[in-house]
Amino acid sequence: MTEAERDIIRQKILHEIERLKPEIERLKEITKPVPPDDAIGRISRMDNIVNNSVNKAALSKAASRLAGLEYALGQTGHPDFGTCVECGTTIPTARLLAMPESAMCVACAE
Repeated sequence: MTEAERDIIRQKILHEIERLKPEIERLKEITKPVPPDDAIGRISRMDNIVNNSVNKAALSKAASRLAGLEYALGQTGHPDFGTCVECGTTIPTARLLAMPESAMCVACAE
């Protein structure tokens, strides 16, 4: 992998991190529990519980992706960045641009 490709991937990672941080904060805010004394009605409360569950799943996924991106950012300077941890082949740059946190090639990830 060339240094120019590493720089492009590094910029992609930084862009994704900056995009995810406010989204995580927004999800944290909307997943706060509704106090039981708030009069929002039984149906609305049930709807809120369902929505809260969906939003918590999205928050978990976003936080996990952020951690993976931050780890990948730290790895971009290592000579083995972009090498599959399973088989040792080079991970295509297109895959790393689509999923910068990928540690495996497509074949090993399947």
